Amino acid sequence: MKKYVINPGEKGIDAIQVQELTSRQLSPREVRVRVHATSLNYRDLITVNMGVSHELIPLSDGAGVVEDVGEEVVHLKKGDRVVGLFFPIWQSGNIDSGKFAVARGGVPTDGMLAHYVYGLEDSFVKFPDYLTYEEASTLPCAGLTAWNALVVRGRLQAGETIVIQGTGGVALFALQLAKTIGARVILLSSADEKLEKAGQMGADELINYNKNPNWEELVREKTFKVGADLVLELGGGGTLAKSMEAVKINGRISLVGVLTGFDGQINPLAILRKSLVVNGIYVGSRDMQEQFHRALEANKIHPVIDRVFKFDQVKEAYAFMQSAGHFGKIVIELKPN
Repeated sequence: MKKYVINPGEKGIDAIQVQELTSRQLSPREVRVRVHATSLNYRDLITVNMGVSHELIPLSDGAGVVEDVGEEVVHLKKGDRVVGLFFPIWQSGNIDSGKFAVARGGVPTDGMLAHYVYGLEDSFVKFPDYLTYEEASTLPCAGLTAWNALVVRGRLQAGETIVIQGTGGVALFALQLAKTIGARVILLSSADEKLEKAGQMGADELINYNKNPNWEELVREKTFKVGADLVLELGGGGTLAKSMEAVKINGRISLVGVLTGFDGQINPLAILRKSLVVNGIYVGSRDMQEQFHRALEANKIHPVIDRVFKFDQVKEAYAFMQSAGHFGKIVIELKPN
């Protein structure tokens, strides 16, 4: 059995190295999960490129089967198929500094890129039976972020218009959820091929933002000069100002990503003038995860996976993420021997 770690003091994809994985005894409330699949998020790329201060098993997201349980475990049993929560101790309610400090795949909390992982039973949750391990591995970060951004805090309603930036994991989950809700989707991408695929998935309006750099004006044209009800903001500093112009008066922006970087100057006048609500969305709680799973089950939504890499292709998977050529999620398979 093996695990991957990010070596402290090193930066970049080459800082990821494979090591032997040693077993240990369970504490009374712990479970051991045999990981079958993990998936990559942009946060994982940021983590390895920035480097870590302590040796760390990367990747927040993974799915597997409960292999063993401690003597006081009551909610899970051997054989249960589970995903690990992104925030292992954020069970319900609002997040706070204590819950925020414990997030899988970020110092000091090990992630899921190992043949098996340990944790308190409350840090794992069962996923819908119709999903494969590869599909389920995409749910804890990308899937739940989209759910929180659209449903919990975004309050998207049938008949409303949402602008979705991009065709990565969060964006395509958002597209699927928005169509299930009955919303109108305006989707942005830099590639016509990706836009065509998004159109086949049900996106109502498609905008190539490379060909239309003033895409916020196009959004207003496509909404009869009113603006969108909700914008799923994935770009961050480089696109937030445009999103504020694209959204309607009293509109909402769910800020979930920083794909354009951390820099950028924002004039707050549009927020004031248009009475905007800008929500920072950083994944969600266990309660939200379970709500999301029920919605998936009811609608039989299948996550969009671009490529599945083998366990010995981890660096290739990271490089593919860095190339930004993916449509949907990037998954790493950890098949049992």
